[in-house]
Amino acid sequence: MTAWLNIVGVGEGGVADLSPAARAIVGAAATILGPQRLLDGLGEGQERLAWQSPLTRMIEQVQALAGTPTVILATGDPSWFGIGVTLSRYLPAGAFAITPHPSAFSLAAARLHWALQNVATLSLHGRADAALQPHILPGNRILALTTDRGTVASVAAMLRARGYGESTLTMLENLGGPHERISSASARQIDVSQLGDFLTLAIDCVAGVEAPLLPPVPGLPDDAFVTDGQITKREVRAASLAKLAPYPGALLWDVGAGSGSIGIEWMRAAREARAIAFERDPARASIIAENARNLGTPGIEIVTGVAPETLSGQPTPDAVFLGGDVGNGAIFEAAWAALRPGGWLVANSVTIEGDRALFERQDVHGGELTRIEVSYLDSVGSRHVLRPRLPVTQWTVRKP
Repeated sequence: MTAWLNIVGVGEGGVADLSPAARAIVGAAATILGPQRLLDGLGEGQERLAWQSPLTRMIEQVQALAGTPTVILATGDPSWFGIGVTLSRYLPAGAFAITPHPSAFSLAAARLHWALQNVATLSLHGRADAALQPHILPGNRILALTTDRGTVASVAAMLRARGYGESTLTMLENLGGPHERISSASARQIDVSQLGDFLTLAIDCVAGVEAPLLPPVPGLPDDAFVTDGQITKREVRAASLAKLAPYPGALLWDVGAGSGSIGIEWMRAAREARAIAFERDPARASIIAENARNLGTPGIEIVTGVAPETLSGQPTPDAVFLGGDVGNGAIFEAAWAALRPGGWLVANSVTIEGDRALFERQDVHGGELTRIEVSYLDSVGSRHVLRPRLPVTQWTVRKP
């Protein structure tokens, strides 16, 4: 297939700063799409179409031009949180070519002398600022695209709340253009009133002495979650997630989600991992949403209602966790039928009825049965004891 669409990355200097090769690509197009500020830098003689919101309308604009010589002007590197990534979900690879410009991340790293391969990069442009939460770690460096200066204020408040008020924020405005400006301040002292709205944000994380450590490794402290008591405890949660084995882009069904801890930690553990939290109690569903915001997984999907009915019609899971009503055969059968071949199912039980169901299922489907027993330090009068929690029976099985 011959590419009919070219996506050309443009820097802050506009179309005038394109390389001769990129200019030739633009000059050969019959139609040029892009933001109005980039279209304004073009000469006469070609049809120009400014992007229309929302994103679905933008896709329609592109698809309507299929087969005709078309150029899209995009900011920076279209393959890094850009239109090139989006269109790859709608067009075959042979339909378009990409000519990148150095990204905002590359330019920012060059200005700061940061090793880009060691920097966390993410987009907060039009996305929930809570996505930053998993990256707030001692000594971590972050580069983030922003919506406007309001993103900077929100991030600074987040850092202060997490005990990272001494972190350095560097605002890199209009990178690569004649109005480029770079300024820095701590999260505790920053004033965003003098900032513009076109900027990349660099964060050099500095943890206070009392700042909680919340790494992406599963097994966050129980008190990191808001809960009404329905939560898979830390040690059992870490063991459960190790068996579920999160990986990039994989989908987990967390059935009987309680506080949402399993689904949230699944998403934190792997890039673009997804989770659906099934919870029948609306109050607990609200708790899951709050935990997702606090811990950086605002994209978790929450389905409220009674299983197994709520499982019907949902996307095929790559892994399933059963943490509530484990003895319910209808829930198990629905989840097992939906699980993709090769996917893992992990079920935890603390009751005799649940244990009996797991033993029976293991007889039929195989897998591994494990008893997890955890004790914690407590006191009896002036003496100390290790007091056991309820033992957990865990069944782990891979669907053939």
